[in-house]
Amino acid sequence: MKISNLFNSGKTVFSFEVFPPKKTSPIESVYGKLEEISALKPDFISVTYSAGGSGSKSRTCEIATKIKRDFGVESVAHLTCINSTKADIDRNLALFKENGIENILALRGDRVEGVEPQKDFTYASDLCRYIASQGDFDIAGACYPEVHSEATDEVEDIHNLRKKVESGASHLISQLFFDNSVYYRFLERAKIAGVNVPIEAGIMPVTSKSQIERMVSMCGASLPAKFAKIMQKYDTRPEALRDAGIAYAVDQIVDLIAHGVDGIHLYTMNNPYVARKITEAVSSLL
Repeated sequence: MKISNLFNSGKTVFSFEVFPPKKTSPIESVYGKLEEISALKPDFISVTYSAGGSGSKSRTCEIATKIKRDFGVESVAHLTCINSTKADIDRNLALFKENGIENILALRGDRVEGVEPQKDFTYASDLCRYIASQGDFDIAGACYPEVHSEATDEVEDIHNLRKKVESGASHLISQLFFDNSVYYRFLERAKIAGVNVPIEAGIMPVTSKSQIERMVSMCGASLPAKFAKIMQKYDTRPEALRDAGIAYAVDQIVDLIAHGVDGIHLYTMNNPYVARKITEAVSSLL
């Protein structure tokens, strides 16, 4: 099933993101958690790209296939290109086709310190265009409510986003954010620029202080005063912080749904408890 078709149903699309285990752990180590998460029956589950993975070594494809075939939920496989040649991408696309994976989230990927990028693909739009030329895949792209860290300004960022859509992305998933007003302003800029594909809001429930510090350093998300107060009050009480983080995410999602967003993409961090609590809180609103 093509994920883009979900946005024609008139309901808010509700999806999850999961990730493969570290290379030092057996792939089976995450199956129990993924089965629990899949049992919540989101509209789809995306699987992040296993760093350096290609061909038969890609855990992304294995997990995406497991979710679709064994757990009965449509899956989306992430695919990055900055450190890949066309031959690498071709191997991954062939593997996806072989396993019935129809949906791809096309990403540039992070630069790796000390590793020289490959030359075949410079931007995610290059990858979108190439995938579109190679088969009947449904292509998703990423977007950045608070502007991509390497973009000069909002104008350049939206220009690049429109280019990504023109290259084949049929829908978009946003980077995480904690201030809904930032997201609404982003949607306005995108609409004015002619970006008219569905856009899912990426929501990450913060369950630990180290998690928020890591995420903010990686993606530069701003922290509203309300959010910072919560983190400060409960940072020495792990269970309280976890539940406060869940409550904050639920509050964000309720507001987003009330504003008519196209979808909610929940970054589950492979945590069934968090995914279940949020799903139970918002399922009647979708």
